Amino acid sequence: MRKIFKTTLILAFVMAGSALYAQSNLKLGHINSQDLFAAMPETDSAQKKLEKVAKQYEETLEQLQVEFNKKYEEYLRLSKEPNTGELILRTKEDELQTLQQRIQSFQEEAQNEIARKRTELFKPVQDKALKAVSDVARENGFSYIFDMAGGLVVFAAENTIDILPLVKKKLGLQ
Repeated sequence: MRKIFKTTLILAFVMAGSALYAQSNLKLGHINSQDLFAAMPETDSAQKKLEKVAKQYEETLEQLQVEFNKKYEEYLRLSKEPNTGELILRTKEDELQTLQQRIQSFQEEAQNEIARKRTELFKPVQDKALKAVSDVARENGFSYIFDMAGGLVVFAAENTIDILPLVKKKLGLQ
C-alpha cells in the first residue's frame, strides 16, 4: 500500500512538473477582432454595399406598405357606405389579407437575402484578417491567440501580448 502511495505521489509530481514546463513554453496573445475589422478599408466598402442592398429592400417594402394603406382606406370608405354589398367587402378583405401575406413574405425573404449578402461581402474581409492573424502568430511563435471581441474571455493576464499592432502592420494599416 505504501509503495502504491509513493508511486502515485512521484507520478503526480512528474505530471505537475511537466505541466509547469509546458506552460512556461506557451506564448499567449490577444486581439480585438472588431478593432481590426474597423481598421480595414474593405470593411467600409462591404458595409456600403450591404447598406445599398438593404435600402433597395426598404424602398420596395415601403411601396408595398403604401399600397396596403391605400387599399385599407378604400376598404374603410366602402364599409361605411350603406349600399356596399357583402361580396365587395369580402373581396376587399381578401385583397388586404393577400397583400399583408405578400408583405410578410417579402420581409422574411429580404432579411434572408440581406444575411446572405452580408456573409458574401464580409467573408473575404474575415478571411484576410484571419490569415493575417495566423501569419503573425506563426511568425512570432504564439501558441494561442484569443479574440477579446467575443466577450468570452473573462481574464487576460498581463503577460499576454496584444497582436493588433503586428497584424495592422502585416496588412499595411495605420
